[in-house]
Amino acid sequence: MMLTWRVALVAVLAVAVLTWHSNAADPFAFFDWDVSYMTASPLGVPQQVIAINKKFPGPVMNVTTNYNVAVNVLNSLDEPLLLTWDGIQMRKNCWQDGVLGTNCPIPPGWNWTYQFQVKDQIGSFFYSPSLNFQRAAGGYGGITVNNRAVILVPFGTPDGDFTLFMGDWYKKNHTDLRKILDDGKDLGVPDGVLINGKGPYQYNTSLVPAGIDYETINVEPGKTYRFRVHNVGISTSLNFRIQGHNLLMVETEGTYTVQQNYTNLDIHVGQSYSFLVTMDQNASSDYYIVASARFVNGSSWDRVTGVGILHYSNSKGKASGPLPDPPNDQFDKTWSMNQARSIRTNTSTGAARPNPQGSFHYGSINVTHVYVLQNLPPVRINGKLRTTLNGISYVPPDTPLRLADLYDKSGVYTSNFPTGPTTRPPTLGSSIINASYKGFMEIVFQNNNTIIQTYHLDGYAFFVVGMDYGVWTENSRGTYNKWDGVSRCTIQVYPGAWTAVMVSLDNVGIWNLRVENLDTWYLGQEVYVKVPDPSGYNVTEMVAPDNILYCGLLKDKQKQQVPHGSLAASSSSVLASSKTLTFMLLLLALMFSP
Repeated sequence: MMLTWRVALVAVLAVAVLTWHSNAADPFAFFDWDVSYMTASPLGVPQQVIAINKKFPGPVMNVTTNYNVAVNVLNSLDEPLLLTWDGIQMRKNCWQDGVLGTNCPIPPGWNWTYQFQVKDQIGSFFYSPSLNFQRAAGGYGGITVNNRAVILVPFGTPDGDFTLFMGDWYKKNHTDLRKILDDGKDLGVPDGVLINGKGPYQYNTSLVPAGIDYETINVEPGKTYRFRVHNVGISTSLNFRIQGHNLLMVETEGTYTVQQNYTNLDIHVGQSYSFLVTMDQNASSDYYIVASARFVNGSSWDRVTGVGILHYSNSKGKASGPLPDPPNDQFDKTWSMNQARSIRTNTSTGAARPNPQGSFHYGSINVTHVYVLQNLPPVRINGKLRTTLNGISYVPPDTPLRLADLYDKSGVYTSNFPTGPTTRPPTLGSSIINASYKGFMEIVFQNNNTIIQTYHLDGYAFFVVGMDYGVWTENSRGTYNKWDGVSRCTIQVYPGAWTAVMVSLDNVGIWNLRVENLDTWYLGQEVYVKVPDPSGYNVTEMVAPDNILYCGLLKDKQKQQVPHGSLAASSSSVLASSKTLTFMLLLLALMFSP
């Protein structure tokens, strides 16, 4: 009888352990990062950049789908810091999103451990700072999420894997750029484009001074390599190309795409792509890798070109001569849009799971929410230059939205964000979109500005179903791609045009919907989407982490942290593991006690 009672109790406790710590069987990946300033000269002029473990750009986080990731971040900057994980969906766990709607900033000298699972995702993503224009100074790096060995990949194993970070760059510090915007001025033309934190190869002596360090990619003839390319810049769309080589697109932001060859591709701010590139040239010389500014006018933009070198091991000399031509679409404004429309989901293959990507028939689901989000050129509100969505310029409250909900703090935000453009005067506000769990939302981005805007939704991937020039109407739905529209988390909207996406609201939490252009984001072009937990806190949604930071109305709950001279082991993970170990020891004690 005693043994039966113990076995029953052990069984109950074992179920409790497995329920409480369901991810324990999945591997952990630990990262210790020190985020600090360092001096670099990417364009030949010494300036302050943001580095991670003294690296600029930061390290690539290489993990496999379903891994639990713990990133212990020491903030060695002189201002608050948050890191956000573009494209990582944080299932039921917006507490780790790294934006002001869900997290209090990490104060200078403090450390904080992010812990999340890259659940059922594969592909190419990146992380970056989300506060105070810091991404303009660096602090970014890659996230590579690999398939599990049991899941087939729809192409052969590449002979190598390269990550390229490209983006427009200013010689001014991010604090100076911030002040320019605060003073109501435009940032002006960037000073150049960096590739992996380095300036351009001297392809033109009048545009590029001597002595600038440039990126070199070393390859072997006949081999095929995967290039993961991220536009981590401030506001400039870039055209990416490799002289003499085709770019076989295979993936974008976690979705395997229909495999198509491109000679060049427009990559907009915040977007990520994977290409397979075969080294099939004769190597009579090195080849240019180019990232040049798009949709701009004037000779001052000629210098806004990043140039790296593709170097074959049997190359017979340095690259020389003109760069490969950019798209010749000066009089055809639909060329880039048609290129974007050609990017589609490969519905015949699996991604992170064995079932085909196209098995989710998004085109036959009833839409439960429709939002038309219109942006306009910057306007002055209370004497300050601001940007808006549907007439509201978002102002982050001192208390994160999700934290305010947890502690029933009212008045932090409102839930009256308009479903479409309004005629009322533009205002400042902290209004959010109220959605419903398991709903299906259609979002139309209407760009009434004169520059390209790129929109990103944290916590989700959405289906890109349509884009066109003009004003969206309900009749525009007749042009939607309802079968193999690409699923991704960041999409461009051309000036004077619209882009429509559809998203399944299956991830509870409060999630940031923003423009990725840093200047318009900084000036207020964002909103949060609230997807409430229908079963109540700690049922569907993960609980708040033990190391949660407090600020705003809850600042009195925050205990002082002793600044760390060196990075500690991932405290959240250690805590979780120790709790599991305690349970297991209890089980053993019950089994073998007299």
